[in-house]
Amino acid sequence: MVFYRKYRPQKIEDLDSQEVRQSLFSIFSNGKSNVHAFLFTGPKGLGKTSSARIVAKVINCERLAVSRQSLVSGGKDKLKTKDQLPVAKIEPCNKCSQCLSITSGNNLDVLEIDGASNRGIDEIRDLKEKINLAPFKASKKIYIIDEVHMLTTEAFNALLKTLEEPPSHAVFILCTTEIQKVPATIASRCFRVNFTRATNDELVRSMQRIVKAEDIKIEKEALLEIAKLSDGSFRDGSKILEEVLSFAGRKTITANLVNEKYNMLGIGQSVTEMLEALAKKDMKKGFLICQNLVKQGMDFKYFIEQLVDRLHFLLLVKVGVEEVPDVLKGETFESLTIDEIKKLFEILSEAYQDTKYAVLAQAPLELAVLEWTEGGKGEPSAQSVRAVGIPSIQATSSVSPRADESNGFFLKFIDEVKQHNNLLAGVLRGCSANEIKDGNLEIIARSKFHKEKLEEAKSVKILEEVAEKLSKEKINVKIIQGG
Repeated sequence: MVFYRKYRPQKIEDLDSQEVRQSLFSIFSNGKSNVHAFLFTGPKGLGKTSSARIVAKVINCERLAVSRQSLVSGGKDKLKTKDQLPVAKIEPCNKCSQCLSITSGNNLDVLEIDGASNRGIDEIRDLKEKINLAPFKASKKIYIIDEVHMLTTEAFNALLKTLEEPPSHAVFILCTTEIQKVPATIASRCFRVNFTRATNDELVRSMQRIVKAEDIKIEKEALLEIAKLSDGSFRDGSKILEEVLSFAGRKTITANLVNEKYNMLGIGQSVTEMLEALAKKDMKKGFLICQNLVKQGMDFKYFIEQLVDRLHFLLLVKVGVEEVPDVLKGETFESLTIDEIKKLFEILSEAYQDTKYAVLAQAPLELAVLEWTEGGKGEPSAQSVRAVGIPSIQATSSVSPRADESNGFFLKFIDEVKQHNNLLAGVLRGCSANEIKDGNLEIIARSKFHKEKLEEAKSVKILEEVAEKLSKEKINVKIIQGG
């Protein structure tokens, strides 16, 4: 079993987010929580579902119920309302039949519903019909709805009526990664717990639990390096730790070994070189750096993160918040203006998002380099053109020499394509086009790379749909290579 499943938190104290731990302890500290609906929000991989199961155990734990009863109720009145239960009297025992069945996922009174797969009105109506049935064995029925934002409007309306007047034996735990898609009427009836991206300290704490259980030999600095690679996700942190362990074999895991696995050694120099290429608008150098990073097996998502981080530091320098360290003084990229830094932020942020789905990991960054170096500069230099295999195009009366110079329709066309596929729009910026004639739009690609990308079936579909939308007529798109 993979680490992130094997070592799921089983009690509140196991949760690695301090904020979440404090929220849950606060809710249950008086021994008689009457919250009937929770809303767990935050990015993936932060433990929302695990926390929901823990809450289900806290509510239904048999031994915990006995402890609460003896402390809160009865003529002895051992615990005043204003007092708080000790932590030991809040945590589930993880030994009774309720706790064990919730952990194993076969508790008949704890129902987990995938909002993405069961998003329709029929599923929610079925829930409403069955919710009035008393629990089979537990004290309360728990409904955990994951990705609740995927429900349809009709399903949300049906759920709202249930949340407004829920039976006393039912508790809802709604989980979502996109809180903005959850209707305010739903959110307002829930106790909200926010799951924010994990700090490096919280990620290290999470991995140390695995390290101790698995008796892994690893240095603290190595755990910190893994935390930096985890993008604030506990799940990703455990996955990376498992990958590094397989890579290390019987060796002690060091920071250098983590760097070797993810090719981070010397990344600072590569970041500096790429920023130099961008500052000079040197397409050739930018593409060569990308090629070298491919050979090194670089994680391009991480590399773009480092580029953006360096740009952010440079922005702080520009506004007087930071000072340029001696090691960076005199670098060409210092000449970038605030407006240029802003534009680069936008281009690289889009490239970062596209990297997740790119067939070629380097393609989004290469297209970002292409977009930046060609933007507003007219024809690229002959040296750069030859270096990346882009033939020169001579201007004629029917062909725009640049996509952004004289063909107004093509400019609008690129902007509209960007709404569907940013990568495709990046390719189009390196192309030109003839005017539409007899229902045909001829796009002139400057290289084989551009032509092949544009001729992909999914690309042609987008191009023709956009062209038809803008021209109000049926359009056939043809891709040719200029020369």
